[in-house]
Amino acid sequence: MNIKLRPARLARLAMALVVVIISTQFACATRPGASEQGQAENEKAIRAVLDAQAAAWNRGDVEGYMDGYERAETTTLISGDAVTRGWQTVTDRYKKAYDTPEKMGTLAFSELDIKPLSEFYASATGRWELTRAKDKPHGRFALIFRRTNAGWRIVQDTTTSAG
Repeated sequence: MNIKLRPARLARLAMALVVVIISTQFACATRPGASEQGQAENEKAIRAVLDAQAAAWNRGDVEGYMDGYERAETTTLISGDAVTRGWQTVTDRYKKAYDTPEKMGTLAFSELDIKPLSEFYASATGRWELTRAKDKPHGRFALIFRRTNAGWRIVQDTTTSAG
């Protein structure tokens, strides 16, 4: 069967399709309570990941801290002038740099701001601070989270140090 569509009819069909797509997206985005509730649940879940990371760090558990990251070769840490790729490589980097409780200190996050990027991605920014016997290094971070089968996990971490 060979159907020929005239340009005017084809244009009307394309416009109708665009209107249907936009209307559907608008209806989903403006459904009262649905998106706000989902966003609140996602934010709560992401905050729980960060809280679990801080708790693991503060008990000297680098592996537990790394549970907040996606266990993938694409997981990326950007810190200073270095880019480290891969969950295991990032883990090894942390274990080498923080091989004693004194070096780890006590970690605290503050000024958290979590924003949805899509149904499966979110960003989180904030401040970090280590309290150690002789110093208090601190800085900022920007994280990209991805919803995985294991829950929300960090797939990209950009961390700066101010001291």
